[in-house]
Amino acid sequence: MSKIAVYPGSFDPITKGHLDIIVRGSKLFDKLIVAVLKNQSKKSMFTIDERVDMLKLITNDIPNVEVDMFSGLLVDYCKDKEVNAIIRGLRAISDFEYELQMAQMNRQLNQEVETIFLTTSTQYSFLSSSLVKEVASLNGDIGEFVPDIVLNELNKKLKGDV
Repeated sequence: MSKIAVYPGSFDPITKGHLDIIVRGSKLFDKLIVAVLKNQSKKSMFTIDERVDMLKLITNDIPNVEVDMFSGLLVDYCKDKEVNAIIRGLRAISDFEYELQMAQMNRQLNQEVETIFLTTSTQYSFLSSSLVKEVASLNGDIGEFVPDIVLNELNKKLKGDV
């Protein structure tokens, strides 16, 4: 049986912190599914399709990474995709408190799926999609925080070209 993990998130936008977790997670499993959450109640900068497309481009050189989208309960998605593990990145203690609650709830709902926490690499420990969007909207340089594809698309969005 192959070991399959899912790395879920909104990825709005994708940061180098996300990419770091994807690369590291892909080395731990036979297949890693990067699953973009469809959340209609959340106002996103990028559409779900734009985020999926960017993730596919960014990860196309990692052979065991697949990009997908989902809505509803993550544990239901895991069951449908025969996923063994959920990967979550941790930046700080505050992340851990929330993520621990989610992991425990997911475990109650589906005991077949384990949550694996990967600590963020030090250079990305402060980084979040929200912070990237805020700095970008104030004309700050975010080039070192996001992949080039994301930087180009983000600049287009902020200029109103898309």
